[in-house]
Amino acid sequence: MDYLRKKFAASPVYVRVAPFVIFLILTSLQDILGADLRYWLYLAKTVAGAWLIWEMRHFVAEMRWAFSWEAVAVGVGVFILWVGLDPWVPKNHLFFKPGGGDWNPHEQFGPGAALAWLFIGVRIFGSTVIVPPLEEVFYRSFLYRYFVRTDFQNLPVGHRHAWSWVVTSLIFGLVHYEWLAGILCGLVYQWLVIRKGRLGDAMTAHALTNLLLGLWVVWRGAWGFW
Repeated sequence: MDYLRKKFAASPVYVRVAPFVIFLILTSLQDILGADLRYWLYLAKTVAGAWLIWEMRHFVAEMRWAFSWEAVAVGVGVFILWVGLDPWVPKNHLFFKPGGGDWNPHEQFGPGAALAWLFIGVRIFGSTVIVPPLEEVFYRSFLYRYFVRTDFQNLPVGHRHAWSWVVTSLIFGLVHYEWLAGILCGLVYQWLVIRKGRLGDAMTAHALTNLLLGLWVVWRGAWGFW
C-alpha cells in the first residue's frame, strides 16, 4: 500500500492510468473465468475500485464531483441515446460477450434470491459511484490531454482540441459493447468537460447515465445492457 502511494505521488501518469488498468483487468476476468465467479469478481472489483479512488484522491486534483444542470441534461440525454440506439446498431463482438451470456443474477441465483438482489445493488453502486471517477480521470483528464502534449498537467482540462476530442471518444466507444452509443457518449462527456472547464460535471453525468441505465435494466429485465 505504501509502495502504491509513493508511485501515485511520484507520477501523474501512473496515478491516472494504473487504477483504470487494474479495474479493466478485473473487468475482463469476469467473463473469462465464467458465470460462477463473475458476480463475486464484480463485488471484488467494486471494492478494489473504491480503494483505488480513495488512494488517488490526494494526487488527482481534478477528480472532484460537481453538479450542474448541464450535467443532469447530459446524463439523462446519454441514457436515452444509449437505450434508443440499442435495437438498431450491431454490437461490438470483437472484445465482448465471448459466450458468457447476459449478466443476470436472477438467472444465476434464482428469481428474487437475496444474493441476486445483493449483486444487482452492487452492480448499480459500482457503475454509478466507482466507474465514473476512474473512467473520467483516465479518458477525459489524462488521455485527452496527453494526446495534445505529454506534460498534460500544464494543459487545462477544459482545453479544446478537436483531434484529441475525436480520437479519445473513438477509443472510449470502441471499448464498449454498445460501440456507437459509447462514441457519442464520449463526445458529449468531453464537451461537458470543455464547457465547464472541470471534470466533475462529466463524472456526475456519467454517474446519472449509469444509474438510470441500471434502473432500466432491473425494471425492464434488459439484462443485455449489463
